[in-house]
Amino acid sequence: MTNKMLHITNGDSLTDKMSRLNLPGEVVIWREMLCEGQTVQEVGSQEFIAKRKEFLETCYDIPASDYDIKFVSELEKLAQAKDYEEIILWFEFDLFCHINMISAISFLFQQNIHKPIYLVCSKRLKGEEKLQGLSQLSDKELLNHFNHKILLNEDDLELAELVWKLYCGNNPLRLKPEIKKTSNFEYLSSCLRAHIERFPNVKSGLNSLEANLLKIITSHTISSHNQLLGYSLEYQGYYGYGDIQMLRIIDNLKSFIYLDNQKYSLTEEGKLALNKSQNFYQELKDDLYYGGARKYDFLYDHESHHLLKL
Repeated sequence: MTNKMLHITNGDSLTDKMSRLNLPGEVVIWREMLCEGQTVQEVGSQEFIAKRKEFLETCYDIPASDYDIKFVSELEKLAQAKDYEEIILWFEFDLFCHINMISAISFLFQQNIHKPIYLVCSKRLKGEEKLQGLSQLSDKELLNHFNHKILLNEDDLELAELVWKLYCGNNPLRLKPEIKKTSNFEYLSSCLRAHIERFPNVKSGLNSLEANLLKIITSHTISSHNQLLGYSLEYQGYYGYGDIQMLRIIDNLKSFIYLDNQKYSLTEEGKLALNKSQNFYQELKDDLYYGGARKYDFLYDHESHHLLKL
């Protein structure tokens, strides 16, 4: 193995775990959550950084100075990728990671860096019992994934660049054709479907994540806020949201749920929303962006699986 590898990882947890493998090369940590909030196509530009800082501070109380330390400084290291012989992407199967991954690829394009790029993704390899996140794998399993890394071809990289461009645009309808494309990104189609289902349902005003959280409450006995958070993280499908993201969703749904006699239940409004008997679009509406599109500028029709532009 060459010592001129550059590893781009999906976070600190995986990076810490990788350090035990003694892999050659340097590491850049992609500490972002670009699946939420407004984005612009030119990663690292002044406009990009300004919009990200505003979103993270407004929605998650993350100081702008933290963003410079944890993300912008890593981008500056990544801009030196031309000094390496090959680049290894370490990202999960979920939407959270896939949006970060395609933005990292786009940044490499911006820097005019054309090196062999490999993908280590949390797919299930032969001999493994179930699909797990990379940071959940044993050292032996993680090394096995590295040894089975996938060389991304030109079509793969162009697809990633296109999806990032469309994601940063103001019309998510243009992403629909990309769902059907085949590539070495095994989970990209599932992630794009999950993204489209994040827009509010045409009948209830809830998106897929919000409706799923209400379903969890009706199908499990949940007696604490921490337990509710745990279930919502465990059963979120292809989203890959973290604690702070899921806590914000739970807080936004507080008028639909309540805790009584140590058990979470749905309010009457919650029952109506879950059954799609009443539309709560106006009550839930906010200014949240998914990439370049406002969440509440579109509606998702679960019967046709189409997005409708308002």
